[in-house]
Amino acid sequence: MITAYAYQDRQLVTTELKVGDNVPESTLWLDLLKPDDKERDWLSSFSAEEVPDEEDIKEIEASARFYQNQDGLHINSLFPQRVSSDVRAVNVSFNLRKAFLLTIREEDVGLIRLLRNYLRLGRLDITTPQGLLLELFNLKVDYLSDLIEDVYSVLENVGEQVFNDEELDDVFKLITLQEDSNGKIRLSLLDTQRSLRYMQRYYRESLSDENLKDIREMLSDIESLMPHSQFIFDKLQFLLDAAMGFSGLQQNKIIKIFSVSAVVFLPPTLIASSYGMNFHIMPELDWRLGYPMAVGLMLASAAGTYFFFKRKGWL
Repeated sequence: MITAYAYQDRQLVTTELKVGDNVPESTLWLDLLKPDDKERDWLSSFSAEEVPDEEDIKEIEASARFYQNQDGLHINSLFPQRVSSDVRAVNVSFNLRKAFLLTIREEDVGLIRLLRNYLRLGRLDITTPQGLLLELFNLKVDYLSDLIEDVYSVLENVGEQVFNDEELDDVFKLITLQEDSNGKIRLSLLDTQRSLRYMQRYYRESLSDENLKDIREMLSDIESLMPHSQFIFDKLQFLLDAAMGFSGLQQNKIIKIFSVSAVVFLPPTLIASSYGMNFHIMPELDWRLGYPMAVGLMLASAAGTYFFFKRKGWL
């Protein structure tokens, strides 16, 4: 799907384009969502190089994610996406041209919808494609900050659940999920930091003083969020160690019960084994009180062993 956005007099004008249509002159933003081969060929007709496909957008090398050519500045950036209780990272390709900003993506991104709504409601006054790109990055930094706060709030309750036997399985699942979410948040922060620094270093001639100021502020915000992300990693590791320790302690208690039970019943077993031998000459073999005496010895030996353990504080 190809959508062209023009922003005039604080009003967003949306135009759905088809293959073969010309891009309107007033277009500020051209968005391609899940483009097919025909749409890519159409875009390639007025591009200096081939349009990046899904595999190209996912490349992790700096040379593939940040570069410039005749079409302008190219940036592939990760955008966080909340899916239920999980956080996903979605790659979006940006091509900052002189006339408009081109975005190519394979998935719907919530932050792009939010930017579109802000433009539609007139909450933003953006007249350049550079300002549009930086505003989207600014929304991403704010959203990453909110995601970190969400992880904080979740971990506040995990500390109380660690020492509850019935909730240990849920705790392990929750810790694993939050660790994965925090990793993707941190990855998005680092990716955004790399993108902004590349723009600041190699594209500053095309940016206004206001654009450069916005970049510096976003970089400062990212620097302040990094320690919070590291703190979450440390807290997750502590909670995981605590949960593992408590789980091991509970297992040791169970093993201790079996061990003590085995020791308590060892003397009765020895007595029963002695009187279970099949020798012809045994002192108590024909004694009428032999059976009660053997049972009594077994009970007494078990009770004696139990009270000995109890007195030593091993139970």
